[in-house]
Amino acid sequence: MIRIVAVLLLFIPGLISAFGIKLMRDALFNDFYSIFFHISVQFIAGFMLFLGGLAFIGGFIVHRDRKNQKTKRKRR
Repeated sequence: MIRIVAVLLLFIPGLISAFGIKLMRDALFNDFYSIFFHISVQFIAGFMLFLGGLAFIGGFIVHRDRKNQKTKRKRR
């Protein structure tokens, strides 16, 4: 059960990142969505969705590796 929750925690931000990539691609090829009032706003929104999903997945992986002691924390 816990593994299913973990997969869902990674699947949802993955979908958000994929949608962000789609928004950026559509902005580059002038496929405009009417919800955005300018094509550059569409690109920026897609970029933010992509970065947010990527940061969540990366943070999840780093947290899991540190929890299982597969990586060492940097000490100052």
